[in-house]
Amino acid sequence: MSNRNQMRLKSKYGPVRAWAMAVCLAASGAALGFAQDASQTLPAAKTVVLDRVVAVVNNRAILASDVEDEMRLAVLDPSRAESSTLTAKKALEQLISRTLIQQQIRQEDEQTAQPTPTEVDARLAETRKELPACVRFNCTTDQGWKAFLAAHGLTPERVESYMRYRVQILRFIELRFRQGIRIAPEEIETYYRETLSPQYAAGEAIPPLDKVAPRIEEILLEQQVSALFDDWLKNLRKQGNIEVLDPALETSETPDQAGKGGA
Repeated sequence: MSNRNQMRLKSKYGPVRAWAMAVCLAASGAALGFAQDASQTLPAAKTVVLDRVVAVVNNRAILASDVEDEMRLAVLDPSRAESSTLTAKKALEQLISRTLIQQQIRQEDEQTAQPTPTEVDARLAETRKELPACVRFNCTTDQGWKAFLAAHGLTPERVESYMRYRVQILRFIELRFRQGIRIAPEEIETYYRETLSPQYAAGEAIPPLDKVAPRIEEILLEQQVSALFDDWLKNLRKQGNIEVLDPALETSETPDQAGKGGA
């Protein structure tokens, strides 16, 4: 190629190449400047922990959000006073027990213990009618029930799931522990004489034994079932692999004292 042609090519493409280079430099400089400005004006990124594992029960994780959920659901427990707040430690203990029970139900006969929709609906209707915390909301009405749920951060779906679990536990207890228990007449008479009768003041009419015997039998039956269930749950906790990962949620409570919260 002649020198003249080389000069022509240089004069033809040189300014274009220089312009392209200038654009690239300007663009990179603008990007660098933006990055510098951003670093000066935007706060440093922070790590946000969305959830965390606080305990593990036989390889099943319990999350911090599960504990919070359990604390919200405590308002549905009729045995808990409205002003009584479930602590995070106690909520975790209940979740540990619940996890162990559900694992055992799956191993034994989950299908048999599965409640019907009718049973769940009946339990829910009973709760809406008799729950002390529901009185001022008038939960028997749809509007009142919605207001109650909203006030406690609950959803109808979550409450239905919770009620299904409670009915399932009661069915499981009925099938596993209640069958085969027999209350002797002597036990009923002893309860009538030593427990019921002393509750009446002098001169107050005491109902005859034959009138209250069925209810006494039910009370004694429930006591025995509860004792069997507590012993069974105590053994589950002893045999299970339970690890609390959050030191703030550790408790000195012994396994058999955890109870069966939520049942």
